[in-house]
Amino acid sequence: MKQIGIFGGTFDPIHYGHLLAAEQAREQAHLDEVWFMPARIPPHKQGKGISEEQHRYRMVQLAIADHPFFRITDLELKREGPSYTYDTMRILVERYPHCRFSFIVGGDMVEMLPTWHRFEELSELVQFIGLARPGASYDQTAASAYVRFVSMPVWEISSTLIREKAAGGHSIRYLVPPAVETYIKEQRLYEFTG
Repeated sequence: MKQIGIFGGTFDPIHYGHLLAAEQAREQAHLDEVWFMPARIPPHKQGKGISEEQHRYRMVQLAIADHPFFRITDLELKREGPSYTYDTMRILVERYPHCRFSFIVGGDMVEMLPTWHRFEELSELVQFIGLARPGASYDQTAASAYVRFVSMPVWEISSTLIREKAAGGHSIRYLVPPAVETYIKEQRLYEFTG
């Protein structure tokens, strides 16, 4: 069976930290491919300002264009209502019966996994891959029943930082791929509106 890692998120914007995480998960967990899945309405971000779907989708396309084992799926963008991981993974498992799916999460999310919508059923559908950062405080032993950890170098970068820098007119070079930087400038994303 083809081993597929699903990497979900807002990707507003996608940055080198996301790409590094996906590559570390792909290599260490022996995945055949990583599918980036931009979320339509992340349940934990409802009501917050998020860039339009087509912009976030396009930035991911641009960022992964040169990687032979990275793909993008618009499954969550096409669904109505909040993007619950359980619902999404159930659809993927039914749609691709010859694939085995893992779901990639940041180490900071590992402790929250048991609180996710229909978590017990979700954990039967997928294995979780946790990105373990040096010095993290969560208990890997307790989570090892449902999470496979891969090591992730410490790299302090976030989409929030990039949005703030872009809004302030500061450089975002080396934080995002050049094609994403160009797109952000051309589309005038993250600028203050007054």
